[in-house]
Amino acid sequence: MVLGVGSFAHSIGAALGDAGARVSTYLTRPYGHYSPSLVGKTFSREAHPSPVPLLRENQVDFVIPQSIDWAWQPWAGELEKSGVGIFSPTGEGMRIERERDFARELCTKYQIRFPQSYVASNRIEAEKILAQHPRPFVIKNPLCSPTSPVHTILCETVSDTRAWLRNVNYAEGVFLQEYLGRAEAGHIALISGGEIYSLVTNQEYKYAFNGNLGIVAGAPLGGLVERDEHDKYGLARELLHPLLPWFRKVKYYGPIQVTAIKVPAPAPGRWHVIEYNIRIGVTSGPMILRMLKNPVEVIRKTTRNEKLSLEFNDDLNFGCSLTLAGYGYPFTQVRGPHLPLEVDGKFDCDVWWNEVARAADDSLVATGHRIADVIALAPGLDAAIAKAYANICKLRVVGSYYRTDVGESLWPPGTV
Repeated sequence: MVLGVGSFAHSIGAALGDAGARVSTYLTRPYGHYSPSLVGKTFSREAHPSPVPLLRENQVDFVIPQSIDWAWQPWAGELEKSGVGIFSPTGEGMRIERERDFARELCTKYQIRFPQSYVASNRIEAEKILAQHPRPFVIKNPLCSPTSPVHTILCETVSDTRAWLRNVNYAEGVFLQEYLGRAEAGHIALISGGEIYSLVTNQEYKYAFNGNLGIVAGAPLGGLVERDEHDKYGLARELLHPLLPWFRKVKYYGPIQVTAIKVPAPAPGRWHVIEYNIRIGVTSGPMILRMLKNPVEVIRKTTRNEKLSLEFNDDLNFGCSLTLAGYGYPFTQVRGPHLPLEVDGKFDCDVWWNEVARAADDSLVATGHRIADVIALAPGLDAAIAKAYANICKLRVVGSYYRTDVGESLWPPGTV
């Protein structure tokens, strides 16, 4: 059972369903309900305040949460005691994503490079930190959650930082993380049976517009993944493997993603952690599941903390994800009407609907800011990118857009 909505639930459910799983979705948010219904049963939280009885009734083997917020629901404890596998760490292991300063402390303890960072409880404290350390900062919420009062604000100058500190919500304070540039990349792995199993190196295109311009969007506008079980770029070696004693100590098992910045000096450059996530990613996740020969068995064994034997499809080495963004995005306070979604021709790659519904006349309509994710896999990077663009061109909604430059910057990992 997937705990989620929209393209995440649609894509994860379809990938596992195609691999032989019986899929259902517990709908955790008030939108994006149509597409999960295409791959299995769906259950609303209004009709079912807790998913736990559904797990027993539907003989569910494991659940896949879309967000870390499942752990703070009133039914979380009952879920953990149910015996059903959870594709997520629990307890102490969740802190590596949930608490940003805890991740910094872990990196200090295990000698992993991390940007200079500070926590402030209010504007006065934040401005005092900036005065003492006059440098640009990325402003984040100290606690990570989809409902955080502060979402990532990337400041590239001291004046940017100073201006934003006057305008953020200090309800939970702020986490100030030194800005180290744009040479960002990520690595996604599974931890199970006390071992780390690398999956892919990935890149997310987080800025709203071509040329990496505009604001950092709430979710990426595009992404690339490269099969990388041998850790070609050294991200796992430098930023995950030193944490293995901690992973074992807290009995961590589940996905882990590290996102890092490569700082050029001294040559040849070193990776610095900017955050850890305990999920396989909204855009990367479905590409990873397609790359694996037996994703159902891999997830099942991970939820049981067993040793893994990963097998990849030989002809699926790269993936490209493109998002069709809707009217007003990324400025989510701007809302558009429900608009007709036109499809011109057949797709020859995966297309996952997000904020899309069926109208009374059975036509498709876009109902929100993120309409669809188009995902293509291929033996080579150029072929994956070309296929994704050939298919997203078949979609049209008035006022929508997508980035046309994915792969032209930020790749290979560590470059701008």
